[in-house]
Amino acid sequence: MSARPVAVLAGGVGAARFLRGLVRILPPEEITVIGNTGDDMWWHGLYIAPDLDTVIYWLAGVADESRGWGVRGDTFTAQAALAMITDRSWFQLGDRDLATHLYRTGRLAAGVPLHRVTGELAERLGVRSRILPMSDARIETRLKTDAGDLHFQEYFVREHWRPAVHEIYWTGLDEASPAPGVAEAIEAAGLVLIAPSNPSISIEPILRVPGMRAMLRAARGKTVAISPLIGGRAVKGPTVELLRAEGVRPDALGVAERYQDLATGFVLDTADAALAPSIAAIGYRIAVRPTMLDDVESARDVASTAVNLLREPAAA
Repeated sequence: MSARPVAVLAGGVGAARFLRGLVRILPPEEITVIGNTGDDMWWHGLYIAPDLDTVIYWLAGVADESRGWGVRGDTFTAQAALAMITDRSWFQLGDRDLATHLYRTGRLAAGVPLHRVTGELAERLGVRSRILPMSDARIETRLKTDAGDLHFQEYFVREHWRPAVHEIYWTGLDEASPAPGVAEAIEAAGLVLIAPSNPSISIEPILRVPGMRAMLRAARGKTVAISPLIGGRAVKGPTVELLRAEGVRPDALGVAERYQDLATGFVLDTADAALAPSIAAIGYRIAVRPTMLDDVESARDVASTAVNLLREPAAA
């Protein structure tokens, strides 16, 4: 398979599971990952970037794949000590994971921008792809819920995504711009992929960065999206609940409609094959494949399907 630059819009676990297949069919050096930072937060004085770290850990081969987050085989001694002295211990951080956050926070405090720190972390863990934050600016994804106005991590981790969501909004966008390297990666890419991440709180924050949607609209003819839903269900997390809260159809067709101005290719699961004609009718070239990314071979097959979809003379 010939190499060509690829840019990937990515959230956390779903994107990471997909990317481990993509780096097996394309040279990792040809891949630039543009990661969501709307989930980022300050936690006991440390800057935490959950989605960026998840992608880096999975591509570095050190991720705890059973949990989906953190480092495999990590210990939680510091976490247990923290729980003894504060009631703010609901966000779990392993001891090895803490090293990442300590390094990042120190570098940010020294005035190094987030995109450079992210690149340093990826390089030092042996990741050969380029990992970029969507922006160096501090952007927060927030939700108005029955339990109050919450940061996404409060909703997702502390509240276990139980409260009803009435509105999703973002802070920090007025001062934001795409991180250095993002525009160049999208322009140079022969293919742009929208990973199978939560459209509402993983991909939407990326699109909300001023200037980003216009860049991606211009790249529509070379963009393929992968549905994160299988049979109207999310593999993990509140994708369906948040789509409903936004008034979006919680199925593959709803996701396709959401990306209609950004992509011309769409990969959906075989469980959603009945929706394929409707998705094709709104202008997509489509491929129907099993999209459960439980192992490397499955991830590789989905990645190969996405990479080749717009090259083929007819939809698969």
